[in-house]
Amino acid sequence: MLNPFPGMNPYLEHPARWPSIHQGLITYTREILNQILPSGYAAEMGERLYVVQPDRNIYPDVAVLQHPTPGTRPSGGVAVAPRNAAEAPWVLTVDPIEMREVYIEVVRIGQPARIVTVVEVLSPSNKASGSPGRELYLTKQQETLEAGVNLLEIDLLRSGAHTVAAPYEALCRKGTWDYLACLHRGTDRLRWEVWPISLRQPLPTVLVPLGPGDPDVELDLQAVFNRSWETSSHARFLDYNTDPVPPLAVEDQAWADELLREQSLK
Repeated sequence: MLNPFPGMNPYLEHPARWPSIHQGLITYTREILNQILPSGYAAEMGERLYVVQPDRNIYPDVAVLQHPTPGTRPSGGVAVAPRNAAEAPWVLTVDPIEMREVYIEVVRIGQPARIVTVVEVLSPSNKASGSPGRELYLTKQQETLEAGVNLLEIDLLRSGAHTVAAPYEALCRKGTWDYLACLHRGTDRLRWEVWPISLRQPLPTVLVPLGPGDPDVELDLQAVFNRSWETSSHARFLDYNTDPVPPLAVEDQAWADELLREQSLK
């Protein structure tokens, strides 16, 4: 089944599904970049690792709960609880979750190889205020900017805190958007190139800078998304009879409902 939306599918934004979406977008970004990069460059995959406590709204339930029956001790052995004794507590065991986030490094091949551009696709954890994933992402973002490395950030999530490097207030003065692609060139600390993305339009073609003297390459984000969709099982899991998470604005939901009805998906 084809993606029923012209660009980003908002039903894919559900945090529980995003790890699979993220992996696919990174995988095929690397694949397409390696097809179009000139000789002397390569796109490689990098990885961040951090540990979080499980969150029912985002991650699978990995907590084990022991609920002692009345009149028993948690460690075993039947006993009659004395009058006015403290009630037996619930015992909750929570296993931390090891999170891995991948990104792309465009490398100029040499001795040694040198990173010229980092390509990031944002995850819900990167946009969740106070989360380890956000803190680690912002640290990496700042290090990349200070190192003079080009940074291309792709945000296909409507919810969460503003995270791309371009200043939020300056963006708001330019207009509105549902999604963003933001490019910061390492040679100009005070300038950003931003592609505002509407839910109702295809994803844009963006620029990926290379080293001095070499022209940018063009990355077709819609081609990346289509390739990821075609090789995934996303269509089998999506229920278009429900509202997407996060919900759409009223006008956008009406537009999406009509689009889905036209394709007999709702």
